Amino acid sequence: MASAKVHLLEDGDDTPQFGEEEDENSDKLKHPVVTFFHLAFRVSALVVYILCGWFSNSFITSFVTVVLLLSMDFWTVKNITGRLMVGLRWWNYVDDSGKSHWVYEFKKGSNQSRINSSEARIFWLGLVLSQFMWAILFIIALLGFKFKWLLLVSIALVLNGANLYGYVKCKVGSNDSMTSSFSNISSNFVWQQLIKNALGVFHSSERPVSKV
Repeated sequence: MASAKVHLLEDGDDTPQFGEEEDENSDKLKHPVVTFFHLAFRVSALVVYILCGWFSNSFITSFVTVVLLLSMDFWTVKNITGRLMVGLRWWNYVDDSGKSHWVYEFKKGSNQSRINSSEARIFWLGLVLSQFMWAILFIIALLGFKFKWLLLVSIALVLNGANLYGYVKCKVGSNDSMTSSFSNISSNFVWQQLIKNALGVFHSSERPVSKV
């Protein structure tokens, strides 16, 4: 498997308008709606998981609801919030010979300086804290021998962990002095399989669930 770190192509929406140059790094959120949805799905998934026993006795209903929220969060963070909030993007494609390629994109130079610092903090805190919370819930489910819930928490860890790893790779690649020292990590088979599994979970969650 191959991987590459490239500069993120600029979109027209990312170009600052006249008079906005001084506001790029201010505390005012540049993309408030995007920032909201960066947190909305992941917080909702955690809340539903923690409180689902109070509102429903059906494990299937709770399971499907949480997985759908996690899937929407995975897609939103991977395709939208990372690009707009921190100027990073990761993706995968398979060439004609069947070889899988992983691409980690980042903004550089003056483009990187236009990233809003408040949005960047929210982006990374959202990724790290949610992974930390799911890790705690994993331990609780494991110690309580709640194996069916353990499966659900594992899905959450995989989906959120895939985005966290992908964006850390992008962030590392944005620093030229660190790129060479981390070049061997790009071929790490275990993490690439993790991301593949996350993509598989996302696509499978879109299929209708039938009761046995």
